[in-house]
Amino acid sequence: MMSRVFNVVFLAGLLVSAFHVAPVAVTEASAEPVDLDKVSRIRQEGLHRSRVMETLTHLTDHIGPRLTGSPAMSEANQWTLDRLEEWGLENARLEGFEFGHGWSFDYVSVHMTAPRQQPLIAYPRAWTPGTEQPVTGPVVRVSLTDEDELEEARGTLEGKIVLMDDPRDPADRMDPSVHRHDDDTLSDIVDFPIPQEGPGWDRSEWARRAAFREELHEFLVEEGVAATIHVSSWDHGIVRVTGGAGHGVDANPGVPSLQMAAEHFNLLSRLVADEQEVEVRVHVRAQFHEEDTQAYNTIAEIPGRGRAGREIVMAGAHLDSWHAGQGATDNASGVAVVMEAARILQALEVQPRRTIRFALWSGEEQGLLGSRDYVERHIATRPEHTDEEQLALPERFREPTWPIEPLRGHGQHVAYFNFDNGSGRIRGIHAEENVAAAEVFRAWLEPLHDLDADTVTLRRTGSTDHVPFDRVGVPGFQFIQDRLDYFGRTHHTHLDTREYVRREDLMQSAVVLASFLYHAAMRDEPLPRMPIPQEPE
Repeated sequence: MMSRVFNVVFLAGLLVSAFHVAPVAVTEASAEPVDLDKVSRIRQEGLHRSRVMETLTHLTDHIGPRLTGSPAMSEANQWTLDRLEEWGLENARLEGFEFGHGWSFDYVSVHMTAPRQQPLIAYPRAWTPGTEQPVTGPVVRVSLTDEDELEEARGTLEGKIVLMDDPRDPADRMDPSVHRHDDDTLSDIVDFPIPQEGPGWDRSEWARRAAFREELHEFLVEEGVAATIHVSSWDHGIVRVTGGAGHGVDANPGVPSLQMAAEHFNLLSRLVADEQEVEVRVHVRAQFHEEDTQAYNTIAEIPGRGRAGREIVMAGAHLDSWHAGQGATDNASGVAVVMEAARILQALEVQPRRTIRFALWSGEEQGLLGSRDYVERHIATRPEHTDEEQLALPERFREPTWPIEPLRGHGQHVAYFNFDNGSGRIRGIHAEENVAAAEVFRAWLEPLHDLDADTVTLRRTGSTDHVPFDRVGVPGFQFIQDRLDYFGRTHHTHLDTREYVRREDLMQSAVVLASFLYHAAMRDEPLPRMPIPQEPE
């Protein structure tokens, strides 16, 4: 709810705008100037002439899932590039980085043929091979988690369909799957917990798993296993599926590997445990794409017009997705919001002091690869690893090296805003412990309170493309969003489809993002930043 003082300022701004003079008000929240006339125009363009659903629909219904390196991802790269150029953005380009093999599938059928006939719900895991033709084999459940278990199973698995996990009891879900924040949950987010020591996870265990995965894939191929089946981590027939093998050019893809709905996986497990003779027929058509080992980020911008034009304010979302659904909430929604913010600002013919750059990342699902490459290319680098144990880990799990070595672009990049927590509307922003920036954000949000965007927390949040920026000392931020169905139905599942996207939420988010970008680009001074991180003592 706007305060009485702010309402007076806002009404005065409307009167001034009638005489075509842009008011810049000082909000009650702080001494931060806010251009209320521009906020009004952004709202008008974004709420009454939105094209955000056109963008989302093309990415989901027309192009479909966009696994990094796949033909669909290449199509999405080119389509977003063409659309941003069509809207008048400048310096549009694709920036490539080394990725590995692409992969796609176009057919899957999994059917229990004994002790009775039943179709089963399953999807292939990315970067595993297909079956050249339908393959039928007896089903066994074997634990293959270390070298001793591999030796125990050696010589017993040829032609078998192997269940790789324990059966899983369904969760007791009493809470509704759809979630919107209320005052209590937003208050919990604002409360700042004292950080714990350590990274919060065991790097040595990740190293062991990474090394063992290659050994396991070699074992499965040598033994002639027909296929492996893993249990989905979600219930109610929802298949949550990601990758089953590495995408690198030297990675061993292993054997055909699938993720199965928990209820059907449990059925097979029970029948095997009851010593029934169980057979399953599997047919997967999958292709590796090896003609281009690079992945690409889509980049375009609205150039800065003032003396600060070399400075850059950025917004981004990841264009890639997993392969079983349409990649709608993760993250065509974010791409549509970022592109719509670009369209709004371009439609208003803004002439920002600083350049506003838009980035649609690739390889996010494999470890923030696109945004990390951008940071290493334009902003800052770290020394190369030399330790063999660290090099055995996937790059995103390696210990950071020191010192951070800023490039010329480090000082030029003044802020990065990310959208990647489903399709829910923006309720506020994580300020990443940046107290000075938090005060600025409170002012920017004040004329957006009636759109439910009013919360600033100093808490950090991870796992999105703002992290590579933040880790080298460039202000990088992720918005607080309503979760909706994201962690109940759609995140990395075959239900990540257009049906679970809310039009009004995307429209609201694009307005908030456009307003943030405009004000970050027009401030007298760059957004306050934290010191460059230093090696812990």
